[in-house]
Amino acid sequence: MKSLAKHREIWLGLAIIAVIILVTLRFPRFSQPGNLLTIFNDTSILMMLALGQMAVILTRSIDLSMAANLALTGMIAAMLNAAYPAIPIPLIMALCVVIGGLLGAFNGVLVWKLNIPPIVVTLGTLTIFRGLVFVISGGAWVNAAQMSPDFIGLQRAVVLGLPVLSWIAIVVAILFFLLMTRTPLGRSLYAIGVNPTASVYTGINVGLTKFMAFVLAGAVSGLCGYLWISRYVIASVQVASGYELTIVAACVIGGISIAGGIGTVAGALLGALFLGVINNALPVINISPFWQMAISGTAILLAVILNARGERRKGRVILKTAEVAHV
Repeated sequence: MKSLAKHREIWLGLAIIAVIILVTLRFPRFSQPGNLLTIFNDTSILMMLALGQMAVILTRSIDLSMAANLALTGMIAAMLNAAYPAIPIPLIMALCVVIGGLLGAFNGVLVWKLNIPPIVVTLGTLTIFRGLVFVISGGAWVNAAQMSPDFIGLQRAVVLGLPVLSWIAIVVAILFFLLMTRTPLGRSLYAIGVNPTASVYTGINVGLTKFMAFVLAGAVSGLCGYLWISRYVIASVQVASGYELTIVAACVIGGISIAGGIGTVAGALLGALFLGVINNALPVINISPFWQMAISGTAILLAVILNARGERRKGRVILKTAEVAHV
């Protein structure tokens, strides 16, 4: 039982199953495979954004500009498609990833070279990116009538029973898993979150590693910029407004420690999926949006408390060991 308690992902998975069962008792169709796949597809963008945010949080940083990055790259993609509909969609997607990565690099440089706290940097760039959306669009919207059928339809196409959007999320999750578990960069992200001072003595460039984390978060935001706009077929200044808090919430619920160095790809995915299930389940049982926000907030607080208790418990063990050694 103790080993089970150590794995937040298992408990989170059980919580998701419990919510599905409880809602199914009232609405049996909620647990039908087709509806569950729809929930997964609806949550795919949040899953990817949570993975990008996880990379940053692991380094004891945070990126509050991801949603604004998404809005800016999405507006660029929509305006480009509206003006030049013949441009291949994969090329637009690649351009969004590059632009998003450059925006993330801007955050990373400010944190790395100027040593400005990440929360201050990304609060500032959040406003800058939102302002740029207004500047390049002139405050106008780009709607479905101005977008090409291919731009809208690519992520809706079904392959092997799943929409392309879901497959993209799966591929991104696999790439992040390999990055975090099989590469020096992934190990460095964890190392500097645990102890940045000790990481320097092992040869890790802490500043550069944080920079790369912001680039990763930016690139994922850029990709999601296209996916968001093509899914909801509207590009405006208000796209994903306030969504940065939902992204952080998914990470916290998934067991990603704000203190850095703790978290898994599975945790980030399950945290996002938990919010997706909750947001789909509560309207079904006629719970108002205000209660939805309260329940989501309560889940976040519980996750933070569990994280804090776990970290304090580890601290006590270390102190006890030290006391025994001293005696």
